[in-house]
Amino acid sequence: MEYNKVEWLKRIRLRSDISGYLTHLTKANDKSDAIDILIKILKEKKIIGSTPDIGYIIGTSNAVCFQDAPVYGLSQNLIHEQYVRENEKKESKSTYIPKIRYVGFGLGFSKKYAFEKGARPVVYEIKEIAKSILPKSDWWRIVSFDLSDDQNIIDWTHEREWRVKGDFAFELNEVYVYLVNGKSYKDFLAKAGDEIIKGIKGIVVLDPVLT
Repeated sequence: MEYNKVEWLKRIRLRSDISGYLTHLTKANDKSDAIDILIKILKEKKIIGSTPDIGYIIGTSNAVCFQDAPVYGLSQNLIHEQYVRENEKKESKSTYIPKIRYVGFGLGFSKKYAFEKGARPVVYEIKEIAKSILPKSDWWRIVSFDLSDDQNIIDWTHEREWRVKGDFAFELNEVYVYLVNGKSYKDFLAKAGDEIIKGIKGIVVLDPVLT
């Protein structure tokens, strides 16, 4: 049954497990820290899509990934990722460095705005079944899901992922910035510049939620 925008927003506000916003989380790389990367994205007003060879994308198209989760749920995902990485490092007998999937730095956009920019929920399914359902041009929407092997569970549904094919261009006045703590907030203010600080919708600091 269809319903109008007011009823849609009311439904979201009365739920603690979903959000009217989609969040893209980022992280540091070999050349830049997470705040510098965040500022670079904001200056360029574009999130560059992950490629299939280095991301978790099926098919040949790049895609930008988002999570459909309220701030508390987002924080729970971040804490779990931290626990997983710490346990992997403890259990490893070599110099193995756990892969960091994401940290508490990111950008948030209203779900309606992202939808109008091409964002869509992913398809959670066994990879080969999903490939048989979707045309090859839409394989970027597939996320593997398989509960058949108790020793090899594949389940990322907690992220409620959405994706955009290719890159995601945006306007500054449509974005919230997510930062992990007070230090990162001060660092961001010192580095971002007036155009970004005055242009964005606002800043959300996750530390009070994470703790």
